[in-house]
Amino acid sequence: MEISNYIKKELIKLNLPCKSRNEMFQMMHQEAYKYGYVEEDFLEGLLSREEVFPTGIKLSNYSVAIPHTEAEYVKNQFISVVVPENPIRFKQMDDETLETEVSLIFMLGLNKPHSQLEVLKELMSLIQKEDVVKEIISAKDEEQVKELLTNITLENV
Repeated sequence: MEISNYIKKELIKLNLPCKSRNEMFQMMHQEAYKYGYVEEDFLEGLLSREEVFPTGIKLSNYSVAIPHTEAEYVKNQFISVVVPENPIRFKQMDDETLETEVSLIFMLGLNKPHSQLEVLKELMSLIQKEDVVKEIISAKDEEQVKELLTNITLENV
């Protein structure tokens, strides 16, 4: 499985001007809904799942988040890649009493449990590569992000 198959160019947002996690969720829900990827209640599902299962991951020099929701809210599978204009706070996955400043978000919209597990494994492997994360964060446009992620997944085949 290749995560690049799920990356949708129209859902890659660089320098997204959002001030908080919830504002980013709202903006990305609107985009995903506009393109027919999600149900209307996707946002509600995303917010409630994030409260119970935080997705911020603090790594050595940066933090990443991989928010997702239940399959019932997803019409067509996708992965959204978001680089906020300024890092935004997420509760940490491994300790929800702590927050971390996230610079890269992979929002998952997957509706097959097997896909979700495979994609999460691939993303966890990908975010361990600091140079790749830095390249995504500093990408000039959506095409560069898509190309970078396509090349990374091809290397792992």
